[in-house]
Parts: sequence; C-alpha cells; structure tokens
Amino acid sequence: MAILKLIRFKNLIIIAFVQYVIKYVLFDAFEAFTTLNGLQFTLLMFSTLCIAAAGYIFNDIQDVATDTINKPDKVLIGKRVSKNFAYNLYMILTLAGVGLGMYVANSIDKNSFFSLFVLSAGLLYVYSNTLKPIAVVGNLTVSFLVALSLIIIGIFDLMPAITEQNKAFQKTMFSVLMDYSVFAFFINFIRELVKDIEDVNGDYSQGMKTLPIILGQGRTAKIGFGLCLVAIAAVTYYVSSYFYKNTFVIVYMLILVVAPLIYCAIKLFSAKQKKEFTQVSLILKITMLTGICSMFLFKYILN
Repeated sequence: MAILKLIRFKNLIIIAFVQYVIKYVLFDAFEAFTTLNGLQFTLLMFSTLCIAAAGYIFNDIQDVATDTINKPDKVLIGKRVSKNFAYNLYMILTLAGVGLGMYVANSIDKNSFFSLFVLSAGLLYVYSNTLKPIAVVGNLTVSFLVALSLIIIGIFDLMPAITEQNKAFQKTMFSVLMDYSVFAFFINFIRELVKDIEDVNGDYSQGMKTLPIILGQGRTAKIGFGLCLVAIAAVTYYVSSYFYKNTFVIVYMLILVVAPLIYCAIKLFSAKQKKEFTQVSLILKITMLTGICSMFLFKYILN
C-alpha cells in the first residue's frame, strides 16, 4: 500500500484513462489515420506511467523536509519506505520508461521520438532538484509535462500516419488534441499555484521562492482567480464557436466545466484557510478530467 501511495497510483490511473480515451474514443470518433497497434499503444502508455511514477518518487525524496511540515501524516520516505529503496525504485522506473519508449519509437521507425522520453525524465529530475523552488517556472514545467502526456499520443499515433492525401485531416485531428492539451496545461497551472498556496509554510522553511512566498497568499489567490476567469471565458468562447448547435454539449460543458471553474474563482477570491485551497485544488483536478472526458461527446456530435 505504501508503494502505491508513493507512485500516486490514482494519478497514474487517470493518466492511463486519458490516454486510452484519446486513442480509442477521440481518434475513433473522427476515424483518424493511426499508427500504433494495441501492443504498441499499451507499451507507450506504460512508458509514460513509469516515467510519471518515477517523477513522483523523486519529488517525494527531495521534499521530505517540506512535506514533514505541510503534510506530516502523508510522509512516506524514511517512515514506511526507506530512502534507499525509493531511490532504487526511481531508477528502475525511469530506465523502464525510457527503455519502453525507445522500443516503441523504434517499432514505428521514428527513432527521434525517443528523445521525448529522455526530455520528460530529465525535466522531472531537474524540476525536483532545481526548478520547483522557482516562482512560476516550476509550475510551468509540471503543466507542460501534463500537456505532453496528451500530446505524445498524437505524436506517436497520428504523425507517422500522415500522407499527402490525409495531411489536412490529420492536421485538424492533431489541432483538436492540442486544444485539449492547452486546456489541461492551463487548468493544471492554476492548480499548481493553488497547491503552492497550500504548501507555503513548508516551502518557506526550506527557502523556496514560490509565488505565494514572493507575493503573498492573498495576491497569488487573486492571480488564480483571474486565471480562472480567463479559463471560463476561453471555454465559453470555444463551446459557443464550435458547438453552438449541440445543446447537449453546451449543457455538459456548462455544468461540468464552466460551473466548477466559476466556483473555484469565487473561492479563490475569498479563501483564507488551507482547507479551502485544498478543496479548490481537488475541484480543479476533477474539472480537468471532466473537460477531457468531453471527448466522449464527439461520437454524438459527428453522428
């Protein structure tokens, strides 16, 4: 059980689910031209999960001191899992993730795609070691990696299948995937700011320079409020521009994406206590998932 918590098993399930939905729901709905067979996709997914799990472990190793203050009941390293075991598991998962990625890239004759796995593993290492204490930079890095976990399916599955005949269609398909990736990036960035507000005490004790430490919790929360408003406006514009004839889609997006974002904006404008920011963080995470799950609606839209 401790190991499952260490690798954030629930988060890994979400990543696997989202990648599955992209390939077998979104791409199928558009009848896109794809490259990966079932085995290749499964290996690509496990490669992503291994690298993500390794990143969670290494981050926990580096964050023992801050986590002891921010969330003492959830500290695993040094209590339920030894630091040596955690580091060895990090190395094994990183090598497994990069190795599987190299195999998949080679199997579709796109060896250059292998660099994406090295980039991901490297960024996670640099983030935990160097970038996390830097205001905004660490938040942007994590959000980029979240978006990359979506984009990578398009890179491996759509791009190698491009021909002169289907280039325009594949470009449109990739554009739809990019829209979802930008959504995931933006919502996760807001969530990262909120998490920094939650963790301000432990981060301050370790000399970090996150945005809440530099600007204060109140000002950072107001920035999160403003970003929520931008997200609400962007989603509303997107839905009204592309799905104005589909009442079901509009209702889905208003109830499961826009409404929660409005709630988060209101809470961020007035929140003072840590538990309020924890609640906002959870709602943002769920909203990101419900937004991505709107991919299921394309079968309804296109039929």
